[in-house]
Amino acid sequence: MPRTTAWGAVVVAVALATFGASCSAGSDSGKPGGAPAVADRPADSAPAAEPSPPPIPTATPVEKVRDAFAGMQATLDDSCTPADCAYFLRRVFDELHRLDGAMKASEKGPGHFAEPIRLIKELDTGIGSDQTFDNLKKHQTALIATRDEINTWMQGHPDDYR
Repeated sequence: MPRTTAWGAVVVAVALATFGASCSAGSDSGKPGGAPAVADRPADSAPAAEPSPPPIPTATPVEKVRDAFAGMQATLDDSCTPADCAYFLRRVFDELHRLDGAMKASEKGPGHFAEPIRLIKELDTGIGSDQTFDNLKKHQTALIATRDEINTWMQGHPDDYR
């Protein structure tokens, strides 16, 4: 057997032996799949309590303004065609509010985005709580104008979306 092959076999054997020792260290080796031994209690006794599951995250990650702006910009080439008008108007409305939330949560603070936030608030005053297609269609001109004004404002603030 060549010398390098012999050393390779030794290295593999040592690694396997080390791995096997680390897997069985601290366990009750008398029982298959035995529980780890704990210094304060015998290996045969049951644990005092089940470990609690990991906490469920409650806060959603804050969306970046640039990502929300990209979503709003994706509506720029669309229009209210008879087949897709309801979808289009709803999407513009949703993207504006997604951007509004991102701006309000931004590390720059809502004061930095005062103009677009004001435009969305004015739009919401006009639309009210009725977000049905008929009402969005009734306010289509204001909805599209708000989107376009915010797009223009954002174009003047490239550091907010790059």
